[in-house]
Amino acid sequence: MIDRRNLRPASRSLRALRTVAAAFAALAVFGALATLSAPLAHAERADRDKPLNIESDHMSYDDLKQVNIFTGNVTMTKGTILLKADRVEVTQDPEGYQYATAFYKPGGPLAYMRQKRDGVDEYIDGWGQTIYYNGKTEVATLTTQATLKRLAGGTRVLDEIHGSVITYDTYNEVYTANSGADQVNANNPKGRVRATLAPRNATGANQAQPGGASKPAAAPKGDLPPLSPSKSIGNPRE
Repeated sequence: MIDRRNLRPASRSLRALRTVAAAFAALAVFGALATLSAPLAHAERADRDKPLNIESDHMSYDDLKQVNIFTGNVTMTKGTILLKADRVEVTQDPEGYQYATAFYKPGGPLAYMRQKRDGVDEYIDGWGQTIYYNGKTEVATLTTQATLKRLAGGTRVLDEIHGSVITYDTYNEVYTANSGADQVNANNPKGRVRATLAPRNATGANQAQPGGASKPAAAPKGDLPPLSPSKSIGNPRE
């Protein structure tokens, strides 16, 4: 006769092994899912990981202020972000985030920035006497005579915003515009924010054609929304 009491330890051992095996299997599945999903978090926003490249007529470094100063026909690129100005000052914090302030030259063209939107042939263009780009928050602030445009194919204007100060979140594609004295003119005596926004289905983005042809395609039916205006837009209608 088999003594069942002698089998109990073995049964407990088998149950323990099954529990451990199940735990390892769960960890393996979780690890596989984590490996697959990790790259997707940043797949649509590659500009943040690109290096900062700058060309200018002259460069100097202020060791006291820890700032690089570029002057004369300055061109700065970071992925699809383009910044042009007469003068650009660049700093970097201990965490490695970079910050750039672009200045225009009085009598010359305004400071200018451009960024390509993700997954569509559209661009955001901006102008201002000063443009400040925060590499940590990925927010650009355009100050004085500020203008922001959304362009289809880089040329056709879809949205256009004018304000004294415009902040543009380049990561979330959200903007805020504020009024100011520099916007005052005969047609805008109160210096209010002025905007022209295209309908949601009027993206007008050209799609790539087989063989490299540039034939324009029909506009998508509203699946590519325009920029999202902030709820805190300055000087709302009374």
